[in-house]
Amino acid sequence: MSDLEIRPAAHDDIPAIVALLADDPLGAQRESPDDLVPYESAFQRLAADPNQHLVVAVRDGRVVGTLQLTVIPGLSRRGAVRSIVEGVRIHSGERGSGLGTQLIEWAVAESRLQGCQLVQLTSDATRTDAHRFYERLGFTASHLGFKLQL
Repeated sequence: MSDLEIRPAAHDDIPAIVALLADDPLGAQRESPDDLVPYESAFQRLAADPNQHLVVAVRDGRVVGTLQLTVIPGLSRRGAVRSIVEGVRIHSGERGSGLGTQLIEWAVAESRLQGCQLVQLTSDATRTDAHRFYERLGFTASHLGFKLQL
């Protein structure tokens, strides 16, 4: 996979990222690839925040994967810095190729560079294949998550 580049997302990547986010049953319900306006304003907020790392995986000039890494300083755990991995998506034609592993390995390595002592992620309860994938990479299902829609 030496032909793969993981790099910070650029404004021009927004349509491809949104297409990846919408390319599964859950994402199809939540995302709106035909209206990029809210994604563009969100991208500007991410780009302005040094604790946000939105990256894309590019192969042959095409965005084939993405994730967002957020670095969070905190007081708990003796002032530990942690990171959260969100929005991991792999193009359907690339699933099973090892690309997801490379993206998560990038996130873990970047978390170490940022001084994090813990990497966290959440995965929708219905994504059982993703749960097995994260467990294979050493993550443990240690907490019960809650959400409140606003």
